[in-house]
This record gives sequence, C-alpha cells and structure tokens, in this order.
Amino acid sequence: MDAEVTMRDRIEEALRKVLAPTAIEVRDVSAAHAGHAGAPAGGESHFEVSMTAPAFAGQGRLARHRAVHAALGERIVNAIHALQLDLRAPEEREGG
Repeated sequence: MDAEVTMRDRIEEALRKVLAPTAIEVRDVSAAHAGHAGAPAGGESHFEVSMTAPAFAGQGRLARHRAVHAALGERIVNAIHALQLDLRAPEEREGG
C-alpha cells in the first residue's frame, strides 16, 4: 500500500527530474504560517527549498528562480502560497 504523496514530495520529485540537483532539501514550513492571510487550511502551503544544481552555473538569481518555477509547473506553483528558495551552483559555497 502506497503512502499518500505529499506536496513536499511532489516538489522534490519535480526538481530532481528537471534540474538534477547534487543536493536538495525541501521543507514544509506551513505550520509556522497557520492562520496567515492566504494560507489555506490544512497546511502544505509554505515551503523552503535549498538546492545545489549544475543547471544554475552562470545564472543570476532571477534566472534560477524562473528555472525552479518552470520545473515545478503551473499546477504545483498555483497550489502553494509561498516558496522560499536558496539556490546555488556546485562551485558556490554556503556563506560565501
């Protein structure tokens, strides 16, 4: 019996499939935003993504964000309320 696929799982699967990250972490932080205007009841509305992918090499911040949104597709993007992104190319190091 398969467990229900969560929005977090769908986000990670879409990003892995299209952008082939070398590192990825998708966090559902909806609980911290419960009751905020625009946040749907039941959660799965606010996510944070930290990802390193070769596809980001030579791209600026806006191009990286656009690539993530394209990889997720309209269906996923329209189903969530907020998406915080920390996107890096492999040669970039955290904190520097």
